[in-house]
Amino acid sequence: MISAPTRHRYRGRLKAVIFDWAGTLVDFGSLAPMGVFVEVFSRFGLEISVAEARAFMGLAKREHIAALLNLPRVADEFRSAYRRAPGEADIDAIYQVFVPANVAAIPRHCDAVPGAAETIASLRARGLGIGSTTGYTREIMAVLAPLAAKQGVRVDAMVCAGDVPWGRPTPAMMYKCFLDLGVWPAAACVKVDDTPAGIGEGVAAGAWTVGVCVSGNAFGRSLAETTSMSPAEFAESRAAAAASLAGAGAHIVIDTVADLLPALARVEARLATGAAPDDGPCGD
Repeated sequence: MISAPTRHRYRGRLKAVIFDWAGTLVDFGSLAPMGVFVEVFSRFGLEISVAEARAFMGLAKREHIAALLNLPRVADEFRSAYRRAPGEADIDAIYQVFVPANVAAIPRHCDAVPGAAETIASLRARGLGIGSTTGYTREIMAVLAPLAAKQGVRVDAMVCAGDVPWGRPTPAMMYKCFLDLGVWPAAACVKVDDTPAGIGEGVAAGAWTVGVCVSGNAFGRSLAETTSMSPAEFAESRAAAAASLAGAGAHIVIDTVADLLPALARVEARLATGAAPDDGPCGD
């Protein structure tokens, strides 16, 4: 007789941290894709807002374009312009314009988030693997990764949109990253991301998740804009961004990657008790 499966309880140390890129390690505010989405859709006679573009951040870029075309307002605008519903060929046409435009925007939005290089160096000194998954394609990361490396932001394994058959929020990219890093179980790993789709990816993989709210997509402001906000405006925007990440299943929500080390200490404290990621948030 085969007994019912039991949940694996991992009491060891953390083995790896798997990061997102834009809004997490680089590009404070996740600004690079936003202007590109607005510009590229405009080339096809379609007007979208930055808020609409941000709603699907974290998805692979082709899926992101498909989701935007599926918005009722945008779909109606497409029908008015083209006298038909948008289809796969239209997604492909926009995607073919989007990728080179996003590549061109990267050098303007590649600054490391303050504290990113120092945090990665600390994790590496502890012997942790440094991985990444991203909604960016290989073409985009071929430009971004060297620019980030010059600032001390380097990873040991990188999985991009298109490297596996399924993107976020499925766990496929996380699984490949585990294999590339040579780490297991998933409960020995932490996913750090600024989008609900990226947090969902980590949850689906069975990893611990840390949401990054102030430098990320939901907050959506540059570093300069963030530092000039009034305390009340900052608190309101932070609460909304944090709620979106917590709602996606983040175990802990932090402001930026500079705050990651104390968050990892909280995860390790939970591990020491035999807690598993699906036991829920780490609390304050």
